[in-house]
Amino acid sequence: MASEQQLMQTLHRIDGKGYKAYKDIQGDYNFSGFRLYVDHVQGDPFASPSLLRVRVPAAEAAFPEDLFNNYVRRVALQDYLTRCFARQIRELPRQNRGSGKSGTLLIDSCGQEILERTAMLVNSDYVEARFSLGLPARGRTVLGREAAEIFSREIPAIVKGALKYSSLDGRELRHHVNTAEDQHYLRRLLQERGWIAFVGNGAVLPRKSGVSDRPLNTPGLVLFNSPDSLEEEVELPHAGKIKGMAIPEGVTLIVGGGYHGKSTLLRALERGVYNHIPGDGRDYVVSRDDTVKIRAEDGRRIANVNISPFINNLPQGIETKDFSSEDASGSTSQAANIMEALEVGTSLLLLDEDTSATNFMIRDRRMQALVSKEKEPITPFIDKVKLLSEEKGVSTVLVVGGSGDYFDVADRVIMMEEYKPVEVTDEARRIAAEMSTHRRKEGSESFGSLPQRFPLSRGMEPRKGKKIKIAARSLNAIQYGEQNINLAFVEQLVDYSQTRAIGEILYYLYRKEYLDGRYSLREAIEKLLEELEQNSQDILSPYRDQHPGYLAMPRKYEIAAAINRMLGLKVQQD
Repeated sequence: MASEQQLMQTLHRIDGKGYKAYKDIQGDYNFSGFRLYVDHVQGDPFASPSLLRVRVPAAEAAFPEDLFNNYVRRVALQDYLTRCFARQIRELPRQNRGSGKSGTLLIDSCGQEILERTAMLVNSDYVEARFSLGLPARGRTVLGREAAEIFSREIPAIVKGALKYSSLDGRELRHHVNTAEDQHYLRRLLQERGWIAFVGNGAVLPRKSGVSDRPLNTPGLVLFNSPDSLEEEVELPHAGKIKGMAIPEGVTLIVGGGYHGKSTLLRALERGVYNHIPGDGRDYVVSRDDTVKIRAEDGRRIANVNISPFINNLPQGIETKDFSSEDASGSTSQAANIMEALEVGTSLLLLDEDTSATNFMIRDRRMQALVSKEKEPITPFIDKVKLLSEEKGVSTVLVVGGSGDYFDVADRVIMMEEYKPVEVTDEARRIAAEMSTHRRKEGSESFGSLPQRFPLSRGMEPRKGKKIKIAARSLNAIQYGEQNINLAFVEQLVDYSQTRAIGEILYYLYRKEYLDGRYSLREAIEKLLEELEQNSQDILSPYRDQHPGYLAMPRKYEIAAAINRMLGLKVQQD
C-alpha cells in the first residue's frame, strides 16, 4: 500500500502526458483517517468515469453499533450515508477541469425509497463508499495537478463531511434509521393481523408530478384519514402508537368519481412494498412485501404459461395450459401476468381498471346473451377473484370506476370522495341486491392449478458477437446479449440501479447454471436471493472484488418479470 504523498508525486509526474499514463495510479493508498482504492482507471476522458472506494476504519467513523445492529437498520444507515456523500459532492464548487467528464464525482443516487445499495457498506470493521471520478484531462492529455487537488482536498473533505459520525446530525440520522425500522415492523404486522396493507393517518399520497416521486406540497392538500370502520391502532418500536386504515385480506374495491384519488391510493399501496425516507408522506403506508401490480401488456412475449384458469377453448385448438405467444393481446398478457405472479408466490394483487383489458375484467349480462360462453374463451377476472382469495389465499385490491358488477364479489368497498376514503360496503351490497344484473357466473367452481415452470439456459446467452454484453439502458430496459428486455410495464421497479442489478442477476443465474431445467423459476430466484443474503450483492458486480457500487436490490417479482420478458426464454413445465 502506497502513501498519499506517493499518489501526489505520481500525479505530478504524469502531468501533461498521454491519458493512458493515469493507469499508473491504480492501486490503494493510505490517507489520514481513511484508505483510498483506485480500482479501475478509465481509458479516455470520454469513457465511463474511473471507479474508486474510500474505507474509513470503524474507530475513525465512530458510528454507534445500534445504528446497524440488524439488516433493516444497516440498510437505512447505508442509505443515509449515501445521501450525505452525494450532498457533499453537490456542495463542492463547480469547476471546469477539462474535456469530457473531467473532474466529475458521482455516487449512486437515491430516490424516495430506502434500498439496499452497493454504493455504501457499513460493518463493525469499517465504512466504505464506492463512487466514480472523471480523471481530469485536456483532450487526451493528463491534467495531473487538477487531479491532485481532487485527491488531496475534495475527497478528504467529502469523507470528513459524510462518513464520520461527528460531522453528521445524529438526531436526523437516528430518525432516518428508526423510521425504516418502524415501517419494516409494521409490514411484519400485516400477516400477523390478517391485513394486506396499512395507510397511516396524515399520509401524503399524491406525488409532485408525473416525473417526480416527491410528495405534493400545495395549499389545500388533503391528508389521508381512515374511515372509522377500518381504522386500527398499532404501536411501533420508535414512533409509538399510530392510527390508520387497515385493509383486511380478501377482495377490496376502491371506487369513486374521476380525479377523486382512487389510482393515487392504489399507487401508494403499490410502493408500500418499500421503506420510504422520513418526510416522504408515505412513511407509514405499507403493503405486504409480496404485493404485485398487474396490468394488461399488449404485445409482450409469453413463454409456456398456464393461462387456462382464465382462457380456454381457443380457436384451432391452441393449448392454454402451456401457452406461448410472440405478441400477446391485452387479455392474454394480463392473464399471463397474474399467473406468473402467482407462480413466484404473491399473496396480494393490485389492479386498476384503467390499465386492464376490459374483456378480461368483465363480461356483462347483455354480452353473455349475445355471445354464448361456448364462443367466448375468456373467463373474466370477476369470476375468479373470489376463488383466488378462498382457495389460494391471494387477496386483490381493485380500482373500479365503471363496473358495479364487482359489488357482488367484494368483501369491502372503499369510496374516495375528494381524496377522502369512506367505507361504503353496506351500501354497495344493498345496491347489488336491489339492482341485480342477473349476470351468470362463468368458469369452473375451482380456480385451477398453478404448475411451476423450469427455465432453460439455452435462451439466456449473454454474448453479443464474441463479447458478453449486459447493460441497463434505462429504468425500464436491459440489453442482455442480443436481447432487449422491455420492463416498461413492470411498475414496481423504482430505481435505475435495481435494473442494473437485474441484468447482473440474469448473468449470475446463467453462470451458476441455476436455469438449466433442475430448478423451477421460483426455486432458482430464491436460491439466488439466499446467496445474496449470505454474501451481499457484491458477488454480482462486473468488477468483482473491486467496485460493485451501482447496484440496488430488486425484489424477486421484478427479477421474475425480467426473465419472463426475455425474448429468448425457453422453459418446460412441471
